[in-house]
Amino acid sequence: MKSFRDKRRDNRPPAKGRTEHARPQPETVPIRPEARQQRHETKPDDRSDPKPAPRILARREGILPTERLPVILEVAPNQDYALLDSGAGEKLEQYGPYRIVRPEGQAIWQKALPARDWDRADAIFTGDTDEEGIGRWRFPKVPLGETWPMKHDGIDYLGRFTSFRHVGVFPEQASHWDHMASLIAAANRPVKVLNLFGYTGLASLVAARAGAEVTHVDASKKAVGWARENQEMAGLGSKPIRWIVDDAVKFAEREERRGSRYDIILYDPPAYGRGPKGEVWQLFEDLPGLTDLCRAILTPKPLTVVLTAYSIRASFFAIHALMRDTFAGMGGTVESGELIIREQSAGRALSTSLFSRWVA
Repeated sequence: MKSFRDKRRDNRPPAKGRTEHARPQPETVPIRPEARQQRHETKPDDRSDPKPAPRILARREGILPTERLPVILEVAPNQDYALLDSGAGEKLEQYGPYRIVRPEGQAIWQKALPARDWDRADAIFTGDTDEEGIGRWRFPKVPLGETWPMKHDGIDYLGRFTSFRHVGVFPEQASHWDHMASLIAAANRPVKVLNLFGYTGLASLVAARAGAEVTHVDASKKAVGWARENQEMAGLGSKPIRWIVDDAVKFAEREERRGSRYDIILYDPPAYGRGPKGEVWQLFEDLPGLTDLCRAILTPKPLTVVLTAYSIRASFFAIHALMRDTFAGMGGTVESGELIIREQSAGRALSTSLFSRWVA
């Protein structure tokens, strides 16, 4: 599904606000074996997919998983990324070599750094479509290219100035990535990861580097193309990542019918979206069914399921209760709370999203 999530996915043709555009048709990009020199792409035959009956949901029997909440997962400033300052509806960030100013509605406090520090910005998102240059960015010093090299924990990838203020990475997700990588390393066995709504692929690259076989699904062909660029830039071209351009829910439904199973599932759905054939996604209506699907396509010995929710008017208690009910009878723990970024200037915590994860 494609989203109206706070204009978060600029490179997804809008239909996780964006304006509405048509979505690309589903397309599958298979795993690229190391020996294969050419890339082949095939499209799934929709005629082979019978229209599924509506998913019937009922509260599951069994003991609820134990719970841990609230859990606050924090990203501190580091050499790859830092939230330098925030306030008055803006945030000042350091992405690799560049200092960037972007809007931030939750920064309702006042800026801690003096104006001269903000004035040193290399790029400022203005939202002014009349600005010259790429998208809606203004470059006070010198015009910058659309992309620039970045790193996360030693993984190279491309930052990008997009027309919807985002730069292709959400640093707060690093807490989930580190947790996932540790589970993969500790498993001492082959691990299969499914990354739904995978965007530009950093989570997929972290999982692949840790030794997992990864399936990355996103409805945007452009986003998946960007993710594949990141794979090559990271030097992980030989890692088993299956890149799939498709509707996340329909893909999960097919995986259930095919008997495909995963040890780790990440999903980051939009608040609102449209599928390639006009399907409408509403988070509060459709999230229970997708969460149930995620349970259905787990292996007999799963590791974790991680849900992140951006730009919704809800408490993490809502998705916490959903996850506990869905994973009733499976043991483990449901941990829920918020993802935050710790500010460098005054130490304030900038909340970015809600999350809930079931850990076996």
